[in-house]
Amino acid sequence: MKTRSALAAVVLATASGAALAHPGHESASFFTGFTHPLGGLDHLLAMLAVGLYAARQPGATRWMLPAGFVLAMLAGAGLGAIGVALPAVEAGIAASMLVFGLLIALAARLPLTVSLPLVAAFALFHGHAHHAEMGGASLVTYAAGFALATALLHGAGYAIARWMPETRVGNAIKRVAGLLVAGVGGAMLGA
Repeated sequence: MKTRSALAAVVLATASGAALAHPGHESASFFTGFTHPLGGLDHLLAMLAVGLYAARQPGATRWMLPAGFVLAMLAGAGLGAIGVALPAVEAGIAASMLVFGLLIALAARLPLTVSLPLVAAFALFHGHAHHAEMGGASLVTYAAGFALATALLHGAGYAIARWMPETRVGNAIKRVAGLLVAGVGGAMLGA
């Protein structure tokens, strides 16, 4: 029963940000940085997916993928801050959901030399988008907020994946979740 309560709390906490879905950010702060990844389905699903995917990986890859995502996301925000434009940011975010979802659905285990650069490349788009919606605020406090929220979402995805049993049914649920994330990403790409 405690596991269900904890899972319900995680789901409610992450879903509650949807009411703030990408507000105007006129007074961007640590709090608005923190709520930004929670308020958009694109960021929310991609970041949960990184945790879900990392949980199925061997050894140190389990923590290196989420950590690499957060660091590259901060680099993407930094690129935006110095005026470096990335092409097709929204398409890159949608593609991240498609790719992460397919990796989960296929229960893929790519070598770290492939998976880390892949995760980091997509994280650049997420970070750039976070910066673009920052408005007039301190990049440091705003970035600290979205970095913490991202790490927590990765942790929630990881915890959900590890909580599910490694049975045929548990693995099927993870694969369906991956297909749903990929489907949303594909729909966003097609829109």
